Amino acid sequence: MERTFAAALTVALLASACSRDGTEAGSHEEEQSMALMEIAEAYVKLVLAVGRHDSDYVDACYGPEEWKSEVDAEEASLEQLHNRAGGLIERLAALGDMDSGAGADGGEAEMQRLRYRYLATQLGSLGARVEMLQGKRLSFDEESRALYDAVSPNYGDEHYQAILDELDPLLSGEGSLIERYARFKQRFVIPAENLDQVFRAAIEACRARTLEWIELPEGESFEVEYVQDKSWSAYNWYQGGFHSLIQVNTDLPIYIDRAIDLACHEGYPGHHVYNLLLEKHLVRDRGWVEFSVYPLFSPQSLIAEGTANFGIRAAFPGAERIAFEREVLFPLAGLDSSLADRFYRVLAAVEKLDYAGNEAARSYLDREIDAQAAAEKLTRYALMPPQRAAQRVRFIDQYRSYVINYNLGQDMVRRYVEANASTPEETWRVFGELLSSPRLPSGLL
Repeated sequence: MERTFAAALTVALLASACSRDGTEAGSHEEEQSMALMEIAEAYVKLVLAVGRHDSDYVDACYGPEEWKSEVDAEEASLEQLHNRAGGLIERLAALGDMDSGAGADGGEAEMQRLRYRYLATQLGSLGARVEMLQGKRLSFDEESRALYDAVSPNYGDEHYQAILDELDPLLSGEGSLIERYARFKQRFVIPAENLDQVFRAAIEACRARTLEWIELPEGESFEVEYVQDKSWSAYNWYQGGFHSLIQVNTDLPIYIDRAIDLACHEGYPGHHVYNLLLEKHLVRDRGWVEFSVYPLFSPQSLIAEGTANFGIRAAFPGAERIAFEREVLFPLAGLDSSLADRFYRVLAAVEKLDYAGNEAARSYLDREIDAQAAAEKLTRYALMPPQRAAQRVRFIDQYRSYVINYNLGQDMVRRYVEANASTPEETWRVFGELLSSPRLPSGLL
């Protein structure tokens, strides 16, 4: 019988509203804990098994090596994985209320509830991804909801044209707006011979600012590689043991603003910090093995990308970023520091076009336009030069609705943090808790 993951997941999540007889609370809690550990282990193996069919699926894994060997030896089919995911969701539903344990304080009860919902939602997402691998087609919005627990807002072309009309006077000169913008940005390209020293200075500053607010495990580290022929601009490959490999793609020019963006996003307080805090607080301290694996096409990615982008502003709030770049990074890159203020005024205006990339991806993946038209849409409404627009279409081909995780994720994280914090101290406390907890996108609303 065909399993409907949306329905099964709803049942599992609604089960958290059930109640149990308090006289059996102790034994019931122990049974729940053991069952959750079994489900968590099965979930890890399921993620690894899906990774055998989808080379992009497993973004990080540092669980027991014997689990991977077991998965590789079994060679389970997609149909088997689909059925197992549905079965695990049903097992979760049968556990009942996960946050009414006797003796648990509010904070611990909340963590248990978040863990339960995390496992159920991640399993639902896994099931949806398996269905896609089996050939099921979803619309852009259906896919993003199924995989990432969120749907991007939909704006028409007129929305972006109004922003472009406001931007036009900021870029004087001859030619179209995209041509003028390209010429303007050309003055801010980091020369190849200066790239590594600029990037490392940015990383050092991002790490120092993160350490002011977040305690990091002793011995955490990462290495940087420069690569080519990728559909992405940079990538963090978390290795486990508090270590990351960060790769920076040098196919296209790298502008000075990308130094802080990438250093924060991929490093501190972004992906590197997010992954090592999950390993420290959830895997090592709590023994929650489900966090020893990271499936890329899952709700976890919206939290990962959203916190990584929000972390840029957390580390360099307001005018602090411009001041740092003017005083440190522009000179290291050999660029004219006097242009820093104007550069960021233009970038702030262009940032309003950010969701145009989602619209291009939505139209393209919904088969309303072809790849060339998608690239043209990115150039016209997102002001991406043709080469960068073509690279972005390659990214969309590979990662599909994943694009929502960057801008929508950032906005959801920002709204969540701002709703729960009013001072820098509170901002970093709430942000740090988000980086080290199993909260889902729907839990940010």
